[in-house]
Amino acid sequence: MDLSKLENIVKLFCILIIFTPLLGFVINGLGFRKISKGAAALIGTLSVVISFITTMVLLYYFKTMGNATLAVNMFNWIKVGDTEIGFSFYIDQLTLLMLSIITGVGSLIHIYSIGYMKNDKGFGKFFSFLNLFVFFMLVLVMGGNYVVMFIGWEGVGLCSYLLIGFWNTNSNYGDAARKAFIMNRIGDLGFLLGIFLIFNHFGGVGFDSISYQAVNMKVGDPTIMWITIFLFIGAMGKSAQIPLYTWLPDAMAGPTPVSALIHAATMVTAGVYMIVRSNLLYSLAPVTLSIIAWVGLATALFAATIGIFQNDIKKVLAYSTVSQLGYMFLGLGVGAFSSSMFHVLTHAFFKALLFLAAGSVIHAMSEEQDIRRMGGLNKKLKITFLTFLIGTIAISGIPPFAGFFSKDDILAHVYEHNKLMWALGVLGSVLTSFYMFRLLFLTFFGSFRGSHEQEHHLHESPLSITIPLIILAALSTVAGFIGLPEVFSKVNILFNFLSPIYNDAKTVRPEMFTVHSNYHTEILLMSISAGAAVLSMIVAYIVYIVKKKIPNEDEQIGGLSKLIYNKYYIDELYNGLFVKPISLLSNIFYSAFEKIIDGGVNGTGILVTKSGNLLRKIQTGEIGYYVFYMVFGIGLVLLLNYFL
Repeated sequence: MDLSKLENIVKLFCILIIFTPLLGFVINGLGFRKISKGAAALIGTLSVVISFITTMVLLYYFKTMGNATLAVNMFNWIKVGDTEIGFSFYIDQLTLLMLSIITGVGSLIHIYSIGYMKNDKGFGKFFSFLNLFVFFMLVLVMGGNYVVMFIGWEGVGLCSYLLIGFWNTNSNYGDAARKAFIMNRIGDLGFLLGIFLIFNHFGGVGFDSISYQAVNMKVGDPTIMWITIFLFIGAMGKSAQIPLYTWLPDAMAGPTPVSALIHAATMVTAGVYMIVRSNLLYSLAPVTLSIIAWVGLATALFAATIGIFQNDIKKVLAYSTVSQLGYMFLGLGVGAFSSSMFHVLTHAFFKALLFLAAGSVIHAMSEEQDIRRMGGLNKKLKITFLTFLIGTIAISGIPPFAGFFSKDDILAHVYEHNKLMWALGVLGSVLTSFYMFRLLFLTFFGSFRGSHEQEHHLHESPLSITIPLIILAALSTVAGFIGLPEVFSKVNILFNFLSPIYNDAKTVRPEMFTVHSNYHTEILLMSISAGAAVLSMIVAYIVYIVKKKIPNEDEQIGGLSKLIYNKYYIDELYNGLFVKPISLLSNIFYSAFEKIIDGGVNGTGILVTKSGNLLRKIQTGEIGYYVFYMVFGIGLVLLLNYFL
């Protein structure tokens, strides 16, 4: 096929994928006060469904063309001297995987939102914001260079702010939105500095041009190390890693579909995507990879311990998300890029499922989110219960559900890299299983602990909510089979599909991509991780079902439990280290400088006003006075000229 014709076809696909959500945003955003809820739902949902269908067509077309990378320049955007930066798209295996997740899960969440938000006054506005988020997320993953990626990066941050604070009449929700926005800006500064260093070092920001030069560079190059560290700082903010993670639990203030779409399936995985997209640079920076691995492991364990003591159903899932993101970064740090992307895929399914099922519980409980006031819901919410159970098993890493295969693959690579890291990773898996089954047992088993009114109104959610749950439950069950380890299958579909994106990195660091699998060792590692998860589930069953231990709202806890229950006081620490000193400094500047500056500016204004009022009095409108002033002025000029 003619190259120009091929480029035009791909360009058309890209336009349909990326701009139909934007069109949905424009229509709903401009007309949300006039468009009916049915029309707003149809426009908002259909725009993302069209993107998903087009993505599937592009995927098929991509495979028929031999999986060749497609770079499409939409138009020349920035030209300064010899430097040109195009608004370009980059279509390869990694892009298509992310497009499938964003548009596929995004479509299900839009359908779910029809039922969940039906009584909300801002229904049309909500769909317009969701569409805008999907648009920017697509820009992020389709961008053909770091500048276009950064546009999407900043755009999803803006949409996150809008959606977290969607119910803006509640000041706490507004605070949570601002917190997310500000903490993400800290990370974004690091990302921006990384882009500046890339431009300065490589003379451009395009992925292909960078790879062409970087493949000839030495491993451990100091400039590459700093570039990758700055990019990782950006990823830490967006993907909620220590120390920039505290915004994500507070982001649960947004509607539940927002939690599922942004803070589980898509935006928070942007950091993982960016590092995998930059895999060649990170392969050249072993020091940075080591930092990523330890930060990811610390985040996984830290968040998992906090999750054990949380009683808000969405906060448990939020800390679970932070922990699972930590596993993804642990995988990246040991060079298991495909394993991390595998976990991105499975996590998108089971975590979106868990959030949406939690939303179904909240919907049935009349907006109650405290699991201490739930219990016995499996009798009334059978579909929600079964789907939540599947999601819990999947995230806990119990076979044969999706989470087992992706988490096990990460841990297998970690075992080859560092045995201590592997042991700590298994410990994190144990904690995950415990707090997730704790959540399941306290929510769905035992006797109902809510009010009589809540019990009277308990009912299963409508089809618009339960159908997405069923689909996501099915995906959470079978998705792991596309990444079967070698002991089960000689063909790993996902890893073979992603393999071409690492060709340059394999040239530089072939040892990172060499598999040292041992059948007996791999079976043993799988047995240990799965057995530990099952054992943890049994412990949770004994504690919360057999012994019926229910957290008491009035119970006073102390010691280490109190420390963990209060989330290690990290928010208070940040408040003391940063917020209060900055506020104090601001007050000092206001008292010492701002009032003086304001006094000077205001004084100048008062002087001009009073002078004008005084001079206005000589404007009488009588010609005689004007002649007198003129003669007086001429005389004064002549007199001064004589003496001077």
